[in-house]
Amino acid sequence: MNDDLEARIRSGKALSESMGNFHVTGWSPERKTVQAAFTVRREYCHTNGTIAQGGFITAWLDAAMAHAVMHDSEQQQTVFSLEIKVSFYEKVGPGEGRVEGRVIRRGKRIAFLEAALYNPEGKLAAEASSTGILASL
Repeated sequence: MNDDLEARIRSGKALSESMGNFHVTGWSPERKTVQAAFTVRREYCHTNGTIAQGGFITAWLDAAMAHAVMHDSEQQQTVFSLEIKVSFYEKVGPGEGRVEGRVIRRGKRIAFLEAALYNPEGKLAAEASSTGILASL
């Protein structure tokens, strides 16, 4: 592995890039909600490049929930998913998407989380709920 790739992996930049430049755009401490944006690339899509594969949608939802935990803990904790449930409502095609992740409850070891993903047209396209185990950063 070259040094540049190693540095990008350690910084999280490589993961962000592979997820359509996923990045946090806002944090609401009173709502325990993080907002994030990403680009749905055609190569993430099936059906002639028109519908994002569900695994990518799940990854964006999961990342938003993890970032909500990191922000809520003031960058002291992250979370590893024990289970995640996703409901799909609308198609997500190429373009700019956004997602909100929220901490429902963060205990000593377990967190309960939820997220909502909006497609490039601004429609609610998917929601997730998750239970995760907390870990120190």
